[in-house]
Amino acid sequence: MIEGRTILCFASGYDAPPTSKHHVMHLLAERNTVLWVNYHASRAPTASASDLRYMVRKVGQIFRGVTNPRKNLYVLTPPVLPLPGSTMAKRINRCLLIARIRSALRRVGRGPVQVWSFTPDISYLLGHFGEEKVVYYCVDDHASFSGYDKEQVIRDEADLCRRADLVITTSTALQEAKAPLNPNTILVTHGVDYEHFSRAVREDLPIPEDMKTIPHPILGFFGLIRDWVDLDLLAAVACRRPDWHIVMIGDSTVDLAPYRGIPNMHFLGRRPYEQLPAYCKAFDVGLIPFRINELTRAVNPIKLREYLAAGLSVVSTPLPEVMAYDGPVRVGDSAESFVDIIGKAFGIERDSRPELSGAMAGEGWLHKLNTICRHLSNSASVRRL
Repeated sequence: MIEGRTILCFASGYDAPPTSKHHVMHLLAERNTVLWVNYHASRAPTASASDLRYMVRKVGQIFRGVTNPRKNLYVLTPPVLPLPGSTMAKRINRCLLIARIRSALRRVGRGPVQVWSFTPDISYLLGHFGEEKVVYYCVDDHASFSGYDKEQVIRDEADLCRRADLVITTSTALQEAKAPLNPNTILVTHGVDYEHFSRAVREDLPIPEDMKTIPHPILGFFGLIRDWVDLDLLAAVACRRPDWHIVMIGDSTVDLAPYRGIPNMHFLGRRPYEQLPAYCKAFDVGLIPFRINELTRAVNPIKLREYLAAGLSVVSTPLPEVMAYDGPVRVGDSAESFVDIIGKAFGIERDSRPELSGAMAGEGWLHKLNTICRHLSNSASVRRL
């Protein structure tokens, strides 16, 4: 583990549900100072209600300045122009960001600076903070997200890869795509907050109130409900098996109206991360119902290991990283196959859950971070300018 550094982290919203960037930065903050820059210039906003709410929230965060949500971790939301294809906007953003970040570093920084970026388009900022190392932590095929300028993202990401000391990828597809750009590209699959999710089998957690009236069997999902979640597939399963109940936990940016009328589909909205083990305890199966497309072929879903740590058997669409996983995961690509494999997944008795959970004990985030830090310490620094 590195220590005594100031980690300058570029990532999207710190206030979002915890993902890899949160887990990694929280661990780094135990021995370093982390300045998390809420970077929101990667995509031009639309006039959608969700984007408007997002912009209002960001304006509020900008005016709050630097916050300190936990020991050694500070969050800065700088003003930027979200126009990634504009050369003029990039010049303005460079001036705004460099000034704000330098000011924040003077206030909270302790020790040599390292840049860790979870966003692909910040290479134009490198070399302005005296950084000793640059890490690009690539968890998605960013160019394939809806609303992004694909060609612009590809150009920006290639530049960042070439200028990084280490590129971390979380799937084989991402590793194969980035390795030609940087020989110091490694594959480190996602970890899991094992102590948190294993509470579902270790502790007598109370069933959440909004789950008590939902009959078993319960097919559960938690996470972002976006255009990559195949709600049509789940609706078809629900209609074929009205005695099964599908519970969806998470914020949605898609229209749920066509599905709310299906009596055995339940959309509970976002629930606190702290409560997810209790919801897992109420689930009979964990679902990963992602559409198969260019974006998801490169994804390694964190929820796979979170479900397993909670003792749940998993049913997924045929994502490459899920299919490559050697564990109790069943895969289907149609409503008919989902009905069949879910029925088989119910065959795993609840007294087998501790065994499923225990298999994840060695997959914690600290183990993953130690692997990364070993590679980083052995990497030779590259020229930034």
